[in-house]
Amino acid sequence: MTIDSGTEVFEEHRPVLMGAAYRMLGRVADAEDVLQEAWLRWSTADRDAVREPRGYLVRVTTRLAIDRLRRIQARGESYVGPWLPEPLVTDLAGTVPDAEERAVLADSVSLAVLVVLETLSPLERAVFVLREAFGYPYAEIAALLDRGEPAVRQLAGRARRHVGERRPRYEVDSAHRRDLTERFLAAAAGGDLDGLMSLLAPDARLVGDSGGKARAPLRVLESADKVGRFLVGVAHKGIPDPSVRFLEVNGGPAVLILSGGKPDSVFQLDVTDGRVQAVYIVRNPDKLRSLTA
Repeated sequence: MTIDSGTEVFEEHRPVLMGAAYRMLGRVADAEDVLQEAWLRWSTADRDAVREPRGYLVRVTTRLAIDRLRRIQARGESYVGPWLPEPLVTDLAGTVPDAEERAVLADSVSLAVLVVLETLSPLERAVFVLREAFGYPYAEIAALLDRGEPAVRQLAGRARRHVGERRPRYEVDSAHRRDLTERFLAAAAGGDLDGLMSLLAPDARLVGDSGGKARAPLRVLESADKVGRFLVGVAHKGIPDPSVRFLEVNGGPAVLILSGGKPDSVFQLDVTDGRVQAVYIVRNPDKLRSLTA
């Protein structure tokens, strides 16, 4: 296998590798670093001896992601305020024709689920991602991770129960979520408290991620009243030279807010039974760099 053909093979599998690494780490930059290291290993491997390039690359990428996640957890890094994954721009409607498969992928990469995955051990997270997001058989996951199949099944069961207990229920109809997002944005931008309250569920939550590098609540806001009043307060203060752009983030409709043409924040809604159940706002500038293009 030549260098050029090796590059073609790696690029062919890049979307799957990036998807696995991002779901494992919740950070675009970390996922890209893992893929760079996986490429270096692939480029120096005896590729003629690799019978299944996809399996080889997924195994290398998953193990590298596990190692990186363990190092992150071992450092015990403190994060200022609530943590949200780095927003990932997606285009599931354009790349995944099957609606059922698209719904599964959207759920597995959603902000809410990635927050729950952050509480799993690195091995549990790897098994959950490979099984639930990509449908790998238990025997194949066991081979990828050098674990026995019974142990992998046990890890999968434990992870599935943990995620199931904490995963919020939300609507997957993108058109409905987009419509409600537009109405919510209009009410928030206009400082319309009554309009916001009509859209918010009584127990709505707002999670703001600033990493201490921008203004955002340092605690999760609970209740429609607190969320609505906070958003009205933000509208009254305003941001310089604002503009907005709708895009798909983590499998669902979201709004990118720009200030002077530069990313200021991303917000996304979780919708249940036609009401906004959760508002996610990412303002940490480190997590908005991938959106500058």
